[in-house]
Amino acid sequence: MIAISRRYVAIILGVILIAFGLNSSSADAGSYSLSLALKQTPSVGEPLVTLYGQITPRRSALKVEINVQIAGKWQETSLSTRTNLAGTWKIETVATALNATATYRATTVAGGTRLYSPFRTISIKQGPQMSEYDPTSLIEETGPGGRIHGADISRWQHPGDAPIDFDKMYAAGVRFVMIKASDTRDTSDAITLKYVAMDHDAAQAAGIYTGFYHYATLPDSTDPNVIETDARAQAQKAVWRLASLGGYTSRDLSYALDLENNCVRFSNGACTKYTSKALVTLWAETWLADVAAKTGRTPILYSYSQFLENAMMRSPALNQYPLWIAHYSLNPADPLAQPGQKNSGCYVHSWTTANCSSLWMMWQYTSCGIAKKYGVPGGRLDLNVFRGTPNAFLELMQGTWEPEVADLMPIKEPSQTQIVNVKASTTDKPVVISIQVTRPTGEPVVTGTVKFVPDKSNPVYLPIIQSVTRSSSGRYSLIVKGMPVGTWLGRVSFTDGTGTHAKSIAPLTLTIAQGPFPTPTPTTTSVPSPKPSSTGTTDPCKNQIRN
Repeated sequence: MIAISRRYVAIILGVILIAFGLNSSSADAGSYSLSLALKQTPSVGEPLVTLYGQITPRRSALKVEINVQIAGKWQETSLSTRTNLAGTWKIETVATALNATATYRATTVAGGTRLYSPFRTISIKQGPQMSEYDPTSLIEETGPGGRIHGADISRWQHPGDAPIDFDKMYAAGVRFVMIKASDTRDTSDAITLKYVAMDHDAAQAAGIYTGFYHYATLPDSTDPNVIETDARAQAQKAVWRLASLGGYTSRDLSYALDLENNCVRFSNGACTKYTSKALVTLWAETWLADVAAKTGRTPILYSYSQFLENAMMRSPALNQYPLWIAHYSLNPADPLAQPGQKNSGCYVHSWTTANCSSLWMMWQYTSCGIAKKYGVPGGRLDLNVFRGTPNAFLELMQGTWEPEVADLMPIKEPSQTQIVNVKASTTDKPVVISIQVTRPTGEPVVTGTVKFVPDKSNPVYLPIIQSVTRSSSGRYSLIVKGMPVGTWLGRVSFTDGTGTHAKSIAPLTLTIAQGPFPTPTPTTTSVPSPKPSSTGTTDPCKNQIRN
């Protein structure tokens, strides 16, 4: 909540925003840069203006202050905030004057140097009048079928790092956007953080409500205890990500679990093992319950009917969570369209209704929305509709959650690496090492990876090849190929590129015997057969709605 005194500092902010200006200050900030954007945020009552930006590289807890230029001189204002763990910052304030123009900049101290953002200038004009007692007037039902229209986005909506124009998205009628915020896989998760930090504040500043989702990869285990432990670790990852963004605000929908794949083992790009319906269901129940308990908000499940029926069991514990269903080819403009319903018969799952449709809250009705129409770079965009009324939509934002220190992602938290099992025999066979890495609480680490490091006193001069498979959170299978004959001293090293968990090691001695020598394979010269030409292409949007 912005203090009343801040309103007078922002006296020349107003209703219609024109943000521009690329002049930057001459301050030398070293490797750091600070951004600033200004947006007139659609609101009821007095005009609301949002100032937001990001420190790059990410730094948390930096104090960001706002300066205003009056009569050609920069002056301090009382507007200030601090960066969060994602490096972003945001200030909302009320405009109290119209028909005026002003220039602003943000400033902070990073790396011992005073840092300034580029200048941003806004012009003030009178905007449309809206009743301050009717916030539903901001949630127009502009989607097909007279429903509230939404989108969902991830890294794929930022080709070449291009930004999304959320003002254009709002003008096109979108009122909510679900943003990918976390991923089981560390590499994908790091990319995800970059874009959720960029998109969250920008979308809200444009007047669009935001939600989050976590893409789940399930563990390769048949032990229910491992399944529950992994689900809790992935729930913790989502909660930490939410905390790094400042928690839930009054414009945030709940976190969603994106559960659409039950493959737990791959070979050459093909799935070789699927987990059972009972274990998928147990994992989902655990993740959803943990996120609900830690954030005070009911999370959402995203999936599609075939998966809900074939990969999960019916569960009273699951159907208490709202369903975000994917069903393409049906048009929401048809008032009788029923997503999640077969042409004949029923999909049987936890959200099946008496008439064989699904009890859904949000419907992803196409993956082929016309992206540029909504200010999104690229060619395609997932589009959604909300089932209920504007009042029902606003009820989903009831209750905010502001993280406390204990809720934030730790920094260099101590870890313990334990070697569970080693299979090492001869030079012709790979070494297989089973490893478990835990936090001080005994719970598994959430991020990080492992590798074998030969001891410098006993180095391996031949090239060795290592690969790591994550079987569940904190459990790894490390395969080492090319170890020569002999006894080798070394260690298994756990490292976490995110900086969440500290490095830890476990000593390891490998004894390798000589295996059979490979028989050389004679080389032959073959003439490739000509490939048949193909004149047709597959249209991924065939039978989908292009809206």
